Amino acid sequence: MNTHVRQDRQSPRGWKPYAVGAAVVAALLASTACRPAADDGAGTGGASGAPSTPSATGSATPGGAATTATPGDAPPATTGATPGSPATPAALAACTVDDLAVSAVKEPAGGKENRHLLLTVQNSGDDTCLLHHYPHVRLGADARTTVPVIKDSDPDPGKPVSLAPGDEAHAALLVRGGARDEYEARSITLTLQGREPGSRAGGPIDVPMPADPLYADDGQLVTYWTTASGLALDFITSR
Repeated sequence: MNTHVRQDRQSPRGWKPYAVGAAVVAALLASTACRPAADDGAGTGGASGAPSTPSATGSATPGGAATTATPGDAPPATTGATPGSPATPAALAACTVDDLAVSAVKEPAGGKENRHLLLTVQNSGDDTCLLHHYPHVRLGADARTTVPVIKDSDPDPGKPVSLAPGDEAHAALLVRGGARDEYEARSITLTLQGREPGSRAGGPIDVPMPADPLYADDGQLVTYWTTASGLALDFITSR
């Protein structure tokens, strides 16, 4: 009778280790099943087991859901020039009478003769414009033709002079070159050229007279436009 009682008391002690061991195994199996696939090597980036890079990235948009960029998406289209970018010369318009203030002074200022004049134009507008080639100048209302140009006076052959607002450009004018047929000129007009040589950008511009009258002859000459007044004058003061 006593022996039977002792066996009943020992029986629970023999069962408890088995039950604890079964619970541990069940917990390990559950933990393994819940791990990400990357732990078993299926989703790794290589043999080292490092996580692979996601194939898509999400970015939050203001006030809303995230947006996802997928591989192969084309970048957003652009319209070319950005606000504030400088205009290219091809996009600039030729200067016109509405853009410019015009003046003429004799050189040297204190000289007795009025043979050498400096024509100056200033961009009085709000936009950059282009001066092409050289001015078509007429001395006197009865001038038979425009003043011929000194061909080698072009400082940058084939390229226009770009005038930003407030900038100036110059052309030097030889009124009398020692030729025959001298006459009195009581007016000066100039016409701006367009992009094509010989074309016109607007009508004639009346130039204020630096002296009245001017004694001109058939030896008149004019230079190309330049931003350097001294360079322009060099071509005529030696004549």
